[in-house]
Amino acid sequence: MKKRIWIGSIMALTLVWATPGLAATKTAKSGKGVDEATCFSCHEEVKELKKSGKHARLACTTCHSQLDAHLANAETKPVTSLDLATCGGCHKDQFKSFYRVNYDAQARKEKGTPTGRSPMQDKLLAPHGFTKEHNEPRSHPFMVVDQLTVDRFAGGRYQFKNMFGMTQPGKTWDVLEDTGKLLPYTAKAGNSVCLQCKTSDLILKWKYMGDKDEQAKWDRSSDVNALIKDVHNPVGCIECHDPHATKPRIVRDALIDAIEREGGARPYDADKGKGKVKVVDFRGFRKIGLLDKMDSTLLCGQCHVEYNCNPGFEPESGAKVGMDDRRTNHFPMKNALDILAHYDKLKFRDFKHAVTGANLIKLQHPEMETYWGSVHDKAGVQCHNCHMPKEKNAAGKAYTSHQVVRPKDHVKQACLTCHPKSTVEEKLYQIQAVQNYTRGKMRKSEAALGELIDTFAAAQKAGVPESVLAEARKQHEIAHVLWEWWTAENSDGWHNPGLARESLTSSIAASQKGTHLLKEAMKKK
Repeated sequence: MKKRIWIGSIMALTLVWATPGLAATKTAKSGKGVDEATCFSCHEEVKELKKSGKHARLACTTCHSQLDAHLANAETKPVTSLDLATCGGCHKDQFKSFYRVNYDAQARKEKGTPTGRSPMQDKLLAPHGFTKEHNEPRSHPFMVVDQLTVDRFAGGRYQFKNMFGMTQPGKTWDVLEDTGKLLPYTAKAGNSVCLQCKTSDLILKWKYMGDKDEQAKWDRSSDVNALIKDVHNPVGCIECHDPHATKPRIVRDALIDAIEREGGARPYDADKGKGKVKVVDFRGFRKIGLLDKMDSTLLCGQCHVEYNCNPGFEPESGAKVGMDDRRTNHFPMKNALDILAHYDKLKFRDFKHAVTGANLIKLQHPEMETYWGSVHDKAGVQCHNCHMPKEKNAAGKAYTSHQVVRPKDHVKQACLTCHPKSTVEEKLYQIQAVQNYTRGKMRKSEAALGELIDTFAAAQKAGVPESVLAEARKQHEIAHVLWEWWTAENSDGWHNPGLARESLTSSIAASQKGTHLLKEAMKKK
C-alpha cells in the first residue's frame, strides 16, 4: 500500500496550472466529504508547495477527480486532468493565444532544399534519417503532430486525416490517423525520449530520466508506436508553471540532470547562474526544479537546447549505445565551440558519415546555449521579452501572449519596447544584416565541407594512406559540428552574432585543412 500512495504525490505534483478565478471561491474539499487535509496527510511535499502560493485556496478537485475511489483503495489512482483547457478555464487569453495559428511559420518547410536553410544538408548528413525530412519549426500547438508525421519518425505511417489538418491544432488523434502503411524514402527514427519535449501528457507515467520502473508505464526503451497512442496534447502549462507553488519551474528531466551535473543553470557564469534552481526530489521517482525568479531562457531551454535523445555508439571502441543507457537522454549544456569536446568526454557519437566514415554528432536546436553571453543576454533580456509580447484583450486588459512569435515578424512589440528611439524599419534592417552575414557563412561552410567530402572520396580511390584519411576524418568531425550547430539553431545568428561568426569561420578553416591534407597526399601518389 505504501508503495502506491507515494505515486499519488507525483500525481498531485503535476496538477494543471491555473490562477485563482471563480474556482478560488470553492471550498477546499477534495471529494465527497474529503477534506484537503486528508490529501496532505500523505502528500506533505505538495502541502508545502501550495500553502504560500496563489492557488492555496483552490480545491484539489480543480484538477483531480475520483479521489474517493483512491482513498478507498490506494491501488486506484486518481484521475489528473492534463488538458490545457483546465488552465484555460481561468487563463482564457493565454489559452486562446497559445492555440492561435502563427501563419508566419510555414508548415513542412524543408531545410534541405536549394532555397532552404541548408541546401547541401542531404550530402553533409548522409545517411542520417534527417535527410528524409527536416523542417523549419512552427507554432507550438503543432509540435506533436508535426513530429509524428515527419518522414523520419515512423516510416510515414502517421498522416493528417485530411489536407486541412495542417491548420487544425486539435488533439493528436482528432487530427492524425495511423494508416499502418510504410512509405518509401522514410526512416523509423522516432523513440520515446524525443517525445518528452513535445508533450506533457507522459509526465505521470515516466520516471526521472526515463529509467525503467514498475510504477512507470513508459521508459526510454518503450515501443514508441505504442507510447504515442497515450499522447493527445502538446507541451502544456505545467511544463513551466508549478501548479501548487505558482512559481516558474522546469520539469524536463535531462535539463535538471544537467543543472545538477554542472553545478548550476548557467555553466559559463562564474557563479553558475543568475537565477537559482531548487531541485525537489519526489521519493526517487520524479524531480522538478523551482526557480527563485522568472528565467524564461531556462524555461524555454527545456526543449530549445542541444540534446541527445537517440541511440548511437562510442567513437573509440565502436560499442553501441542503446536506449537502456542514460546517454540517450542527455543535455550537454555547452556552446558551439565546446560541444565536440563534451561528446568526446561522454564517449558518444550519433552516426558515421556515408562517404568519409567520420564519427559525427547530429545536433538539435541549441537556442539556449547559443543565447548565453550574447549582447541581449548580458542586458537581461529573456526569451519571453521578444517571443511573447504583451497584448490586450477585447476588454483592454493586458496579458502575455503565449502564441510564441518570431520577433522579425513583430518588430514593434518585440524590439521597440526596449528601443523606443528606433523604428521598425531600422530594427528589421539590423536583424537582416546579421542573418544575411550568417547565412552567407553557412553557405560557405557547407561548400567547404562538400569539397572535403568529395576530396576524401577521390583520395581514398587514389590509395592515400589510412593515416592521412584519419586526419581528414578528424577535421571533418570538427568542421561538421561547427557548421551544423547553425542549421539546427533557429535564429540564423541573431541570438549570438559573435558566436556564429567565430564558429562558422572555424568550420571553414577545419574543412580547408582536411582538404589540403588530402590533396597534398594525392600529389605524392
